[in-house]
Amino acid sequence: MRHTRRNRIGLGIVGAGRVGLIRGEIAARFPEVDFIGIAEPRADRAKFVAEKVSADFVTSDYQELFARPEITAAIIATDEHLHVEPILAAAERGLALLIEKPLATELADSARVCALCSRAGSTRSWVHAALPPALARGQGEGAHRSAGRSDHGTSRGFMNRLVAIDNYQRTSNPESISPMVISGTHALDLLLWILEGKRPVEVYARSVDKVLGPRYGGIDGTAGLVTFDDGSLLHLSISWALPVVWPGAVYSLEVGIVGTEGVLTVDDTHRDVVLAVSKPQSEGYAPDPSRLVDFLGSYPPGIVALGELRGPMREETLSWLLHLATGAPTQHATAAEAHDRLMLSKAIDLSARRQKPVKVPIDDEGGRA
Repeated sequence: MRHTRRNRIGLGIVGAGRVGLIRGEIAARFPEVDFIGIAEPRADRAKFVAEKVSADFVTSDYQELFARPEITAAIIATDEHLHVEPILAAAERGLALLIEKPLATELADSARVCALCSRAGSTRSWVHAALPPALARGQGEGAHRSAGRSDHGTSRGFMNRLVAIDNYQRTSNPESISPMVISGTHALDLLLWILEGKRPVEVYARSVDKVLGPRYGGIDGTAGLVTFDDGSLLHLSISWALPVVWPGAVYSLEVGIVGTEGVLTVDDTHRDVVLAVSKPQSEGYAPDPSRLVDFLGSYPPGIVALGELRGPMREETLSWLLHLATGAPTQHATAAEAHDRLMLSKAIDLSARRQKPVKVPIDDEGGRA
């Protein structure tokens, strides 16, 4: 019988919010994880999550966490605008990294993080948290090849505004986040993986801000057109201003790639399992009381079944841990891919602000290449 050698994993989790808790609980049951440390400035929350994952070490300071000799890998699960410093500290130690996207909310910070991660060897340094199993990288590419040479692609993403409100309330710089940077980039991941080898050269976009703009200084939605070096086109739109009563908890995504010999379409709208009630629920599944209809599969991490979370976040966390333990291939994107997607989403936002085409790549929010 063949036995695969497995490496031990000492895991540091920076940020003990919802994502930190979810990934921590999954990691706690992975056999090769023999040490878990948590860095979280909110003492009550740190204590709660530490008990849930049976943490071996708890601190409010990620530097103190990374100084522990047991730590070999880290999950960065802070708010998006707080990613940069803990990522840099972890990369300087050469830790394997799993980072909630984006790498940063500013392009210059993302470039700095990307460069250090690459030099430090942290090649698997972020994760696309919302793509379902059917959109796995190899599967999408294989189906796309069957459709022939691609001429154009399209995607449409609808999101409940609760996600946008949460993001805008947690930042002091609303201009640094947008539906395209925070959420539309998931569709970009998929589309650019499938269209691998094509180089974007220009973007043209428009945005609207009638709902979120007056109250939060934010953007409701953005539609953009990307032109590639071979003349292929990609149209994508994302709106995260849908009403709270919209049945999708988070994402409702549709994607299509048209080729010379066929078409590849993906329906990730989650309309296959629907719960409708006549009054708010006090037990079991109990979302916002104003929502009486829900697409039950639309919460990106997955669903709780038999007392455990099952779905995309569980699969990708286990995939990363298995990669660390055995070297098995993993579905996660590299730091370079993460930075490239942020650059393109920033270019789309820049075009929308200028209301004219923008050449890509850009290297900052001013559009200089």
